[in-house]
Amino acid sequence: MSNFENVSVARAGNSYFDGAVTSRTLIFADGTVKTLGIMQIGEYEFGTSQDELMEITSGELQVKLPDSSVWRTIKGGDSFEVPVNAKFQVRVKELTDYCCSYS
Repeated sequence: MSNFENVSVARAGNSYFDGAVTSRTLIFADGTVKTLGIMQIGEYEFGTSQDELMEITSGELQVKLPDSSVWRTIKGGDSFEVPVNAKFQVRVKELTDYCCSYS
């Protein structure tokens, strides 16, 4: 899906790692929340408070998911899931655009 319809957008943005990762929160009429963001080249570790589906819309990164020692390459059009209360690492290879859905 390239467009979202009938959403509210939080005015305040989210900024992590000194602005190297930023996002905006979208709230849908049914209460569903997604974030749309951009990650600059670099290495980052994130923690989850909910189950997450991260869809990469453009760019390329490598991800090391919880309980794994393997780095997986993820490119635009690919996605990965991370369980609640977990940490995962990414190595962003080029400017990467993403959509994160929560459940």
